[in-house]
Amino acid sequence: MLQGWIQAERAQLWLALLVAGILAVSATAGHAAEPLPVPRGEVLLTVGGAIGRGNAQDAAGRSEARFDRAMLEQIGLIEVNTATPWHSGVMHFEGVPLRAVLATVEARGSNLLATAHNEYSATLPVSDTARHDVILAMKLNGEAMTLRDKGPLFIVYPFDSDKALQTDMTYIRSVWQLRRIDVH
Repeated sequence: MLQGWIQAERAQLWLALLVAGILAVSATAGHAAEPLPVPRGEVLLTVGGAIGRGNAQDAAGRSEARFDRAMLEQIGLIEVNTATPWHSGVMHFEGVPLRAVLATVEARGSNLLATAHNEYSATLPVSDTARHDVILAMKLNGEAMTLRDKGPLFIVYPFDSDKALQTDMTYIRSVWQLRRIDVH
């Protein structure tokens, strides 16, 4: 009789634990990040690595975020007027702040690996995006940038805003023809 009572108590305990687990999962499910919308146009940028919000999976099943032009523009655009080592005179760039893209994907890292269409890559610290208005430029002097003119995306620092940005290290981080960012 005692053994039957112990088995009944164990069964009730297991049932209680199972119900508690289901309730805990249900309670946290409503707090999960909403996935990003799926791009409708040509994908200009893919962000992968340590992110909390995406809209696709890579070949290994990890979350990544893919953006078309409209999705990037919806984040919000800012303007940067600056000279660069690759242009003559001050240029007018328009693009999305890199910090806003990182916030959109819920980036959880301290470094970014930026890769261009030609596989050139550079690492830049996330802290640069907090200190400076680093943008993913999409327009140069009012015109959409193409692969021929360093587009469709170009990491542009506001070089003229701070003499400390006018260094080879910052220029190396200014990846043009950008296609991918991996957060580490």
